Amino acid sequence: MTSNAGPPTFSKLTITIIMIILLAITTFVFNGVLDNINNPNKQLTVTTNEFGNKEVILERNRYGHYVASGEINDLPVEFLLDTGATLVAIPEHIAKQLNLKKGQAFQSQTANGSSQSYATTIDRLALGDIVMTNVRASISSGMEFDEILLGMSFLKHLHLSQQGNQLKISMPD
Repeated sequence: MTSNAGPPTFSKLTITIIMIILLAITTFVFNGVLDNINNPNKQLTVTTNEFGNKEVILERNRYGHYVASGEINDLPVEFLLDTGATLVAIPEHIAKQLNLKKGQAFQSQTANGSSQSYATTIDRLALGDIVMTNVRASISSGMEFDEILLGMSFLKHLHLSQQGNQLKISMPD
């Protein structure tokens, strides 16, 4: 008795399902790689410096920026360090998620031109073990991206030391 069993055949539906699964896996992996390229500081490195102060060490991303995960009012956010920003600048769509209150309106000058902003105060801002309260900030209607500009209203209170692709941030002695 002989068997006519040939190679298995797959229906068009089976092939479609396999392709969708492979596409989903590829998308998931690729998005993870892109996310790490943009923010290599998802898990912050915190050490103690020679003066006994906590120090956050950031790695520069491939675009030359320092992007880091942190918190505003105990909610997770992503910061883009910006020494050219006077205040911590929060895109309006993120400010809504953080339940920040709009205060006095004013015009902001940015690299993209003039836009409407509103004064606000952040109750608690954390970058690793560096925590500040009552930080002056702005809610910016002209910002369409998902990072918060970590400006000088926060950074001016810290000691910053850059060497190579690392930035060390600590509270001053």
